[in-house]
Amino acid sequence: MPNTSEPQPEQAEALITSLRGQPLLVVLRSDQPWSLRDPIGRLLQLGVRHIEIAWSDHQLWIEQCRELVAAFPAACFGAASITSVSALQAVGDAGLGFAVSPVLQDDLLSCARQLALTLVPGVMTPSEVALARNQGCRLVKLFPAVSVGPQYWARLAGPLGPLPFCIAAGGLAPADLPRWLAAGVDAVALGGSLTGPQAWADLQAWMATQRS
Repeated sequence: MPNTSEPQPEQAEALITSLRGQPLLVVLRSDQPWSLRDPIGRLLQLGVRHIEIAWSDHQLWIEQCRELVAAFPAACFGAASITSVSALQAVGDAGLGFAVSPVLQDDLLSCARQLALTLVPGVMTPSEVALARNQGCRLVKLFPAVSVGPQYWARLAGPLGPLPFCIAAGGLAPADLPRWLAAGVDAVALGGSLTGPQAWADLQAWMATQRS
């Protein structure tokens, strides 16, 4: 593992600022990321900025992620589904801007600090939220968000005080965006729900409200 400095606060802040401008991330999955170039192109045409490429142990994952970063310089690329140190190291090697995990693990947080990489850990319970905040996490992923409902995050603010920047993920569809954002989460991640013409139409309609 490289002996590098800890992530600078401005790295996380830059991601937060970008997500405040457009509170949406889209998660795409394929063993070979280069096969995702057509949906990535469609998303960028629509105006989507933040795209997560799900981690895969395919031998070409790092190389093909690098190719996507070079091919789509307007995109803010991150990695999804990071649950091991080796996967997190691959994110750094691939040149992706951030990593998102469904779990909160000390070894991942420690590795992210050594790699100077912004890691967004997954949280659910009040204890996990407090632990992530105390570990210095500026952003967290509420997962699976569909299990707790859109009001859950705002309810935590009373007993816990100031909360990290929250990305709600897990089981949400484009039609859920207005309700969840109005309820107090800071951003929403969409994944498997983006299939079929209705989901795409709902995403287009929401994107249109962001441009108005």
